[in-house]
Amino acid sequence: MQEKPKAIEIAWYARHVAETFSALKTRPEGLAAQEAASRKARYGPNRLTDAKRESEIIRFLRQFHNEMIYVMIVGAVLAASIGHLADAVVIIVVVFVNAIIGYIQEGKAEQALSAIRSMVDPRATVIRDGRRSIISAEDIVPGDLVLLEPGDRVPADLRLVRTRNLRIDEAVLTGESVPVDKGIEAVEPDAALGDRSAMAFSGTFVAVGNGTGIAVTTGSATELGRISTLVGTIEALTTPLLQQMAVLARQITFAILGISMAVFLFAIFVRGFAWPEAFMVMVSLAVAAVPEGLPAVMTIALAIGVRRMAARHAIIRRLRAVEALGSVSVICSDKTGTLTRNEMTVRTVVTAGKPFDVSGVGYRPEGGFEANGHLVEAADDATLQEAARAAILCNDAELRQAEGAWRVEGDPMEGALVSLGVKAVHDAGLLRRQLPRTDEIPFDTQHRFMATLHHSHDGKAFAYIKGAPERVLSMCSRQRA
Repeated sequence: MQEKPKAIEIAWYARHVAETFSALKTRPEGLAAQEAASRKARYGPNRLTDAKRESEIIRFLRQFHNEMIYVMIVGAVLAASIGHLADAVVIIVVVFVNAIIGYIQEGKAEQALSAIRSMVDPRATVIRDGRRSIISAEDIVPGDLVLLEPGDRVPADLRLVRTRNLRIDEAVLTGESVPVDKGIEAVEPDAALGDRSAMAFSGTFVAVGNGTGIAVTTGSATELGRISTLVGTIEALTTPLLQQMAVLARQITFAILGISMAVFLFAIFVRGFAWPEAFMVMVSLAVAAVPEGLPAVMTIALAIGVRRMAARHAIIRRLRAVEALGSVSVICSDKTGTLTRNEMTVRTVVTAGKPFDVSGVGYRPEGGFEANGHLVEAADDATLQEAARAAILCNDAELRQAEGAWRVEGDPMEGALVSLGVKAVHDAGLLRRQLPRTDEIPFDTQHRFMATLHHSHDGKAFAYIKGAPERVLSMCSRQRA
């Protein structure tokens, strides 16, 4: 069997476009259907390797893997051996109820995760045989020409060959919360992952613009696949609660054995009990000392935590993960906002007259304006109104409310500007219908601004511009007071 090439080790981002076409034996017309099928058989489907799942029996038996449970089972056996069948049955019932609760909770988490996976049926637009086609992302093979448009999820690691104002959200891979500008120029071979501007990585999302790229790696060979593989090698650690429970179980076991043996010897040599009677006393004491309700109470407490996390849209696969989260005392994060909500908010508007502080959180278009510590009605300041109008019209983003949360469709920064405009008592949809856009200059890293042309119903034409401050100010000859 022919070995798969280790394409991930090739610095595709350092190769020129022509070299990439040549190395992957593809053309601007894309791969032929027969060649694509051959490569899929060679490289395999474009998907991450699924982790091996436990069988239902193993998952159920794992609920008994606890030192406290072992103590309880031994106690049940001893209770049955001395004729205390009722006590033995109670202990066994508690053990099984504890196992069933844990099994059911983990099963619900697995079902929720499976439901999420089934909802995602990624598709990709490719060029094959000179025709544009929409195929399943699993059918992407190295050498495929993939087309990217706003809102698309990148289906594989791509070497970009054409871009137009392309910006990609790479937060899922690098943690960078701001979309990254992309181009086709080769970069240095030792460039860091976040600086490989000629690449579009699997799992990231197209925020703005469009482009075309050649699939250079697929499946587990992608950068996202490498992370998935590394995660699979992480050693599972015992949580603090389970460590404490193991210590408690050992202490209880030694204490019960020690006290029972002492009582056994006392009964024989001091009180003169017969051997069988002394043994029955020792076993009865051991059974009574076993805390059979403790594992069940602990499991129920963790199950309640799982339900509360689920109410906050967090899926917990294992019960012990709830306790591990509760044990966290310090969270270390970098500046990119990996652990934040990945939202942007306009906090200040600066005009020639005075600066305005803007209140509100996230994209929710609720808040007000303050100047010099006093509330200001946005409608009373013409300059602020005009700035808010420009923020809505010179903008391609949309704000949507779904399930009580406000989300942005498009660039996060543009979403923050739309939210600002709505806070200034503008209806974004109505304003765009009243002043329709008739032409535009899309944002580009070369000229660093975006401009839109609008016409009012009375025939007046006007333009709005937004962009890098130094670029916009260099185009101005005066300011509005």
